[in-house]
Amino acid sequence: MDHPHHSSDPAVADLRGGFTSTRFVLVEPSHPGNVGAAARALKTMGFSRLVLVSPRVPHVQSDPEAIAMASGADDVLASAHVVPTLADALNGVHWSIALTARLREYGPPQWTPRAAAGAAREQALHGEIALVFGNERTGLSNEDVERCSALAHIPANPAYSSLNLAQAVQVLAYELRTAYLSSDEVTAAASAVAQTAAGQGEPVGARAASDEIESMYAHLESALVALEFLDPANPKKLMSRLRRLFARSGLEREEVNIVRGIAKHILLKTRPPGGDAS
Repeated sequence: MDHPHHSSDPAVADLRGGFTSTRFVLVEPSHPGNVGAAARALKTMGFSRLVLVSPRVPHVQSDPEAIAMASGADDVLASAHVVPTLADALNGVHWSIALTARLREYGPPQWTPRAAAGAAREQALHGEIALVFGNERTGLSNEDVERCSALAHIPANPAYSSLNLAQAVQVLAYELRTAYLSSDEVTAAASAVAQTAAGQGEPVGARAASDEIESMYAHLESALVALEFLDPANPKKLMSRLRRLFARSGLEREEVNIVRGIAKHILLKTRPPGGDAS
């Protein structure tokens, strides 16, 4: 892998670490060849961390077709981390992008790959980030999409928009590389994210990890059910809209704790005698 040019800009120097703190997650990939080709796509752009969520072929890293398609990126393929769920794949991640083949009415904010890469450039300064890609046939479920912080959509030819999984990985990896190696000011998208997350110029606190945010949503949902604001038999899109709201804010750990504190006190006020509010 070639390295970024030397720079006196500390932000650019920090982003050299972005190549190792960025993971590419393939959710339930069906074809070993695509996994190998994705490993190749990562390595050509200077990345190396590949995570596979419940691949259809259990030991896909040693599959002959995968190795053939990796075409020299055998090291990236061999070191791919296999996990059972997307939650496991996002463990320790504070910000993630889901790639979707279609535009969605609900879910996180949606960006072009270039805008998403600009935002990722800013987020990579604060810790681990992930790019999430769905199954070749079914893509990502709504639940998977809502677990991510942002959404990217490749504006392909509308008459034939079917990108191969590894090609989609290549597009995003290229845009990330370009953003990480840029010594210019962060893009408008990244600036907007940074400004929102920093509270209009205040120092940015420790970002909340994916598992902490998911626990917050579960706690908040329990509180809203207890308040009878949310009817579990007819939830409509309430939690999806709340997820979209919080995804725009770039949650810090302290903010997650505040929301959980509110949920805890709602449950304390609404629980029956002897109930548990935690």
